[in-house]
Amino acid sequence: MDKKNTKRPVEDRCSFCGQPRTEVEMLFTGENGAFICNNCVERGHEMVAEIQHQNGSKIPTLRMEELQKPMQIKTFLDQYVIGQDRAKRHLSVAVYNHYKRLLHQSEKGAQQIELDKSNIMMVGPTGTGKTLMARTIAKLLKVPFTIVDATVLTEAGYVGEDVESILSRLLQVADYDVPLAERGIVFIDEIDKIARKGDNPSITRDVSGEGVQQALLKLLEGTVVNVPPQGGRKHPDQKFIQVNTSNILFICGGAFDGIEKKIARRMNAQTVGYGQVQEERVDEENIMQYVMPQDLKSFGLIPELIGRIPVLTYLEPLDRAALRLILTEPKNAITRQYVRLFEMDGIKLSFDEEALDYIVDKAIEYHLGARGLRSICESIMMDGMFDLPGQTTRKTLRVTEAYAKARIENNRFKNLKAVG
Repeated sequence: MDKKNTKRPVEDRCSFCGQPRTEVEMLFTGENGAFICNNCVERGHEMVAEIQHQNGSKIPTLRMEELQKPMQIKTFLDQYVIGQDRAKRHLSVAVYNHYKRLLHQSEKGAQQIELDKSNIMMVGPTGTGKTLMARTIAKLLKVPFTIVDATVLTEAGYVGEDVESILSRLLQVADYDVPLAERGIVFIDEIDKIARKGDNPSITRDVSGEGVQQALLKLLEGTVVNVPPQGGRKHPDQKFIQVNTSNILFICGGAFDGIEKKIARRMNAQTVGYGQVQEERVDEENIMQYVMPQDLKSFGLIPELIGRIPVLTYLEPLDRAALRLILTEPKNAITRQYVRLFEMDGIKLSFDEEALDYIVDKAIEYHLGARGLRSICESIMMDGMFDLPGQTTRKTLRVTEAYAKARIENNRFKNLKAVG
């Protein structure tokens, strides 16, 4: 009986790490019988990226003549954000001065005058456009920009995110280019949620309130921070990236719900006592315009934090005319979005003027603000968005006041009571 050939065929292996084909996901074949596995390809890519990073940053060259002037920045914001001229002016000037400050530091012989950064605080009711302005201006900037939420921040060592995670997001946007990230802009949303819970001392630590404010102090002013690359918690074995925050501009925004009462109380106190001259008439419909740093202190922000955010601006509550414009005027107006959605199905959508007025009336009635416009429109359009796609007979949809009213009265909005 002849002996069978029991010699096993030679299995292909990676020419770099020696792993056989059966133990890797992919094995690429080269010339002259050379092989490389997917693991070695990934490691090689990481090494090339690290070498490129060490050889130089991707910082764009800034020239004074190429900078967008404040009026140009505001004009760009006007295309997407209705009203809020005062806040847009403050934001435009702050961004422009941030660029000039970066240019000043790069000029030789200009170091005898140091230009301080002016962090901004934007105060305004919910749905007035704080986050929208931040997202819009990010499209225009030549520096890294990120939006972070203050509600998840806690003191180091407690469940939640460390304050340094703010810079982790900025590093990710800058593709971990540290010099580029150190020239960026950070928008901290919901800053009012880290206010002190009360003036009276407590036996428990306020780890998501005053503790976060204390941790933010040096970050806003300028210091070298050890940042975990992937965010999350710090631990001893983790590698950190050092980021200098001296040139990072911080823009803070918050609704500060209830601060109107503190402003009104202060305004009333100013008119009491002897020697009072005739005061300006107080506009009770827009009392937010009188906001002062001491009102933020009364709300629960510590004085040290307020002092590091020198520019204070406010956003006006949206009136009926502004809400009506928001529906149709901006580049990404709500009605334009629905027209485009139906257009992709070959359906022509149109809105009657009376229907738009009805939507605005409902938003005012329920005190829903600009965000509420989208909720109301979604309720009105839901039936059409479900029934019409795929139909071959009907290619138009006209939203009349009667059509809108019937949809609103038949859905969850009928259970809402007007807020008086």
